[in-house]
Order: sequence, then C-alpha cells, then structure tokens
Amino acid sequence: MTQVPQDFDPELPEDFDSAHREYARLRSQCPVAHTDGLGGFWALTRYEDVKRAASDSATFITSKQNVVPKVAFTGRRPPLHLDPPEHTPYRKALNPLLSPARSEGFAPRTRELARSLLAPMAARGGGDICVEFSSHFPVHVFGDWMRMPEEWLDTLHDAGRAFVLAVHMNHPERMKETSLRLYDMARALIAIRKEHPQDPALDPTSALLEARHEGEPLPDELLVGTVRQVLLVGLVAPMVMIGSICVHLARHPDLQAQLRANPALLPDAIEEFLRLYTPYRGFARTAVHDVEMSGRTIPAGEAIALLYCSANRDEDVFPQGDQFIMNRPNIGEHLAFGRGPHNCPGLHLGRMQLRVALEELLAASPNGFELAGDITMSRWPEIGPLVVPLRFL
Repeated sequence: MTQVPQDFDPELPEDFDSAHREYARLRSQCPVAHTDGLGGFWALTRYEDVKRAASDSATFITSKQNVVPKVAFTGRRPPLHLDPPEHTPYRKALNPLLSPARSEGFAPRTRELARSLLAPMAARGGGDICVEFSSHFPVHVFGDWMRMPEEWLDTLHDAGRAFVLAVHMNHPERMKETSLRLYDMARALIAIRKEHPQDPALDPTSALLEARHEGEPLPDELLVGTVRQVLLVGLVAPMVMIGSICVHLARHPDLQAQLRANPALLPDAIEEFLRLYTPYRGFARTAVHDVEMSGRTIPAGEAIALLYCSANRDEDVFPQGDQFIMNRPNIGEHLAFGRGPHNCPGLHLGRMQLRVALEELLAASPNGFELAGDITMSRWPEIGPLVVPLRFL
C-alpha cells in the first residue's frame, strides 16, 4: 500500500489566526491535502473543489461519514446522515418551519433574550461573550423554535456543551456518553408530542411525526435521530460565530463604531463576517469511486473534509480574502451555509440571530468594547472561539 504524505496536522494547538494561515498555505501549495490526524482524511481547501464536493451528492456521499472527526457512534441522524433521496422527507418536513418569514417571527423574543443576557455584562463593564452570552443565546432561540419545555433548556445547554467539548478533545467514549443524553431528550420530546400533538405548521417534532415517505410514517429510530440532530446542530455555530465577530470588532474599533452608528449596515456586514469566519471546517463526504481533484487522486471510501472556512477565503474567488470588505460584489457566492442538498436549512434563523445579537451588543456597549484576556479556540469540526473576554469601555 502506498504511503500518503502527511500534508498538515489538524491536531496542533491553534490561536485565532493560525488555522487560517495554514489553510492559505495549503490553498497555495497543496490544495487537496492529506493527514493521518483525527482518524485520517483528505481536506479540500479551494472554493471550486469544496463547491464541487458539496454539490455532487451522487459522487460524494454523507451516509458513511459526515463530519471530521467521526462522531456518529450512536445511530444515524437524518437528514445529514442520509443521502438524497432518502434525506428528502426529513428536509421537506422541517424546511417550511425555517422559512424567512417564520424565522423573522422569532426576532422580537430573540431581542428580549439578547437584552436580558447582555444586561449583567453591561452592568459589570464586560465579561466573556461566549461563555456568558453566545453559549446560552442560541439554546433559548432554538428552544423557542423547537417549542421545548422551558425547564429543559439549561439541561440542553449543559448536555450540548459537554458533547461539543468531547468532540473537540476527540474523546470517543465521552462523545458516546454525552450524545446519549441528547438522544434521551429527543425520545422524551417525541413521546410528549405523540401524547399531546401540536400544529405541525408550528412545531418541528409534530411536523416530523406527521411526515410520510411513500405513504408510511418516518421510521421511529430515524425520527429520534433527526430530533437528536436538530437538538445540537443549531447551537454551536452561532456561539463561535458571535465570538469571532467580537474578536474582529475588538481589533477594528473603526468598523465597530461604524456599525454602531448605522445598524442598517449590519445585514451586509454579517454576510462578510459569515464568509470571513465561517464556523465549520469539518463537514465530510466520502467518494463512491476514485476522484481526481486539483491534480491528486482521492481513493474511494476515504473521508474528505470540506473546509468551508478555507474555501470562503480563496483569493481566486474573493480577492483579499483574508480582509473584511463591506458589500463585496460576489458575497452571495460564499459557502458559509454549505451548498447542494445538505446546505444548512436554518440559514434564515441563523442570520436573524446574528443580526439581533450584534444590534443588541453594540447598543449595550455605546462607548465600544475591547479584548480583555486570552481567547480559547474550539477545535474540529468547528473553527472559532469558545472564550472571548471583553471589556466595555
């Protein structure tokens, strides 16, 4: 068997900028890179290669491995773990509940939540925006969307955070243990909805229970897996994304002041932040046959990571890709929410959360904010900070 070279080490300690420097090197010198780290995988770093793999679900499947490091030890979780057309009934049930209009309907409650979480930080003159704000904020927004019992949300926060940390430490036994806690929550929520159904036009679990595929209800275990997937997938990205934006704004007080003075710029700024600080790098595919990409042959059956965070800084597509440039002419081409049949169904809810969070953070810090301590970074599959201490000026 031919020994494949180790082109990079995904397990090296990282700071806020180091991974992006490494991915810029790979895009230039080794755009389709191989590593033995995190179980061994190929990494696509250029925009066109990532877009190709994300868009071609017949060649690049998710049903074998959908994330690096591999974390699905406890069952299949649609829709991400299924390939089209098997994944389609799950997406079809959830998509109407994540429409732009429905997502914006949660904005007033989301704003109340942001203000209540930021008030203690404003009173103290700062705090950790990730630990105190963005780790809780999406849990409650998501809880509203999922119509979960309010008393469950602290448990969801703690269980979700424990699972994410286990993934970051690449600790399989801890991943299994914490994932099973989330499965227990999924089963309990399904049991409640079976006994007390809600309107499927409003309630995601009821919509999944009512969904049919070829005239039959969705299989029980896959239904549980879907709710388990939904319980976590919307929690981590907003946390690290808000942390990344705050680091950027702390480093660029002029931009911070500009957005504070003119909140109407925020939607455009958020699109550029999404491109610049895409919070995922580890979504994975597996090729069903040998494929050639950027001059290298990836054998069938081997894990391939789609580095969205690198693709979105590809200079061939986004000139000065490591710089924040408001109103890029092709900003709509960014891949922060993926591409193809597995693109993020919650993109409208995600954009709303980021906009409201930033509006309220800028309003709560009228004189600006700066970094007040060391940043702690997440690890694969996310990219972004878990700890960002801020001082309100």
